[in-house]
Amino acid sequence: MQLIRSHILVCAGTGCHASKSDEVIESLNKWLIEEKMDKEAKVIKTGCFGLCALGPIVVVYPEGAFYSHVKPSDAEVIVKEHIVKGRLVTRLLHDDHKPTGEVAASLSDTDFYRSQLRIALRNCGIINPESIDEYIAFEGYSALAKALTEQKPEEIIDIILKSGLRGRGGAGFPTGRKWQFAAGAPGDVKYVVCNADEGDPGAFMDRSVLEGDPHSLLEAMTIAGYAVGANQGYIYIRAEYPIAVERLQIAIQQSKEYGFLGDNIFGTGFKFDLEIRLGAGAFVCGEETALLTSIEGNRGEPRPRPPFPAVKGLFGKPTLLSNVESYANVPWILQNGWEAFDKIGTATSKGTKIFALGGKITNTGLVEVPMGTTLRTVVEEIGGGCPGGKAFKAAQTGGPSGGCIPASLIDTPIDYESLTAIGSMMGSGGLIVMDEDNCMVDIARYFLDFTVDESCGKCTPCRIGTKRMCQILDKITEGNGTMEDIELLEDLCKHIAKNSLCALGQTAPNPVLSTLRYFRDEYEAHVREKKCPAGICKHLLTYTINDKCIGCTACARVCPAEAISGKVKEKHVIDPAKCIKCNACMDKCKFSAIEKG
Repeated sequence: MQLIRSHILVCAGTGCHASKSDEVIESLNKWLIEEKMDKEAKVIKTGCFGLCALGPIVVVYPEGAFYSHVKPSDAEVIVKEHIVKGRLVTRLLHDDHKPTGEVAASLSDTDFYRSQLRIALRNCGIINPESIDEYIAFEGYSALAKALTEQKPEEIIDIILKSGLRGRGGAGFPTGRKWQFAAGAPGDVKYVVCNADEGDPGAFMDRSVLEGDPHSLLEAMTIAGYAVGANQGYIYIRAEYPIAVERLQIAIQQSKEYGFLGDNIFGTGFKFDLEIRLGAGAFVCGEETALLTSIEGNRGEPRPRPPFPAVKGLFGKPTLLSNVESYANVPWILQNGWEAFDKIGTATSKGTKIFALGGKITNTGLVEVPMGTTLRTVVEEIGGGCPGGKAFKAAQTGGPSGGCIPASLIDTPIDYESLTAIGSMMGSGGLIVMDEDNCMVDIARYFLDFTVDESCGKCTPCRIGTKRMCQILDKITEGNGTMEDIELLEDLCKHIAKNSLCALGQTAPNPVLSTLRYFRDEYEAHVREKKCPAGICKHLLTYTINDKCIGCTACARVCPAEAISGKVKEKHVIDPAKCIKCNACMDKCKFSAIEKG
């Protein structure tokens, strides 16, 4: 058997794929053949490494060299210099990376990875997600084998209970109790369902797990089926995730061929099968009862609870429903023991949490940290802070259902209770960073506008109430708001949160409530001074030309509204009646002669 000397790992997640990582893979293979190194070096397509801002990423083992922003044209030099001659291509190395020669160093030798602990993401960026053999080589399906051949269903549920694992989809309900309820519900037919809908703006945690390690979900759902007494499972995933869907389909087929899905798994007599159901991208279908309704072939609308899905769920049968990240932790817990998981995190929030780090942050990407890690660690150490030397202003956690955390609370530990206490929530894991140039009133309006669009319309508080709130925010950002509007906004928030049918409506006011709580002065500036402190709300902006103007005419030439006039080499003037506040003049001026206020 030919010994492989070098393994070239290339990220093939959605982000890197969009940056032509597939062409990088093709070019690497071409040059390995050209240099007659294709028997000694192997190119491996992987899932997301996490540092999406630097993609496409290529990591070469055993050196652990971490190459970033790799182009197809760079494949030649990587092969000729690194693979053939053993010399690092320093111009492609990530700035903070110092190869140590140890395989494990590739992910831990940078500031981005140093504070992370990858459990749900343990195989992402390491194995080929389309190879069941590589998953098995990393202890894949060993937890399932142990569960079916050595443990009783109640023993597995007890392990999940003792681990302290809580649902990673938003509410943080104890996972073991969910399993317990479903197992104890009467009935011969039960279902296991995975919520892979992931509709929060800027969120891509579940997608990355499915693209990088689909077999971990299959293994976990099969274990769950055995534990609660279900023989059929469904994965509900949005159709906008084509790569994840394709890799799930491949994984399911491979798992069936190896006997890990289907009849008589591991010769135990237990049978379990999985099917994929595609969602149409409705945010409300992230709510569990709406999701189940959609799988049944009906319009995705929430149902009143109780009864809860564990008692009466899919097709009226007891149903266990969790999201991708929740399931992804299960094989690790069974392999390593509940005690190992229990040691990670805080007293009430165990294990790790994945965050999709985006917005005004240097290192956009996927982050997995122990519960209790502070927001400062995520933003400043892992994320690298706000680019351009801008000051950190706030972070939004929990997506449209979450709240904005101000800079004054940057040392808040990230766990369920701490985030709830300050008016935010864990949510599924979106973490949007904002800097000094963000208007918090506009941010609240943005998230609420999203909720209005995504409301299913079934209940009046959500259908009408959120739209009315959005109208008030529009009025404030346009400079027509009053102090009474702010009071009305608060009253509507409380009413909608209390009376909406499902979690979408109940949590919709959170972005507004949190910004009112921590950034009320910005609301009042919009109302009293008719001014946007961040200079974002167009209706409240004015553009003027100061004495630095040398009359170069550059601004006048780019103005689409022809609002700027003046002679060459003389100070120009902006006509406020014509100005459409597009910022084109300010972007073009090289002399800081245009002011916005």
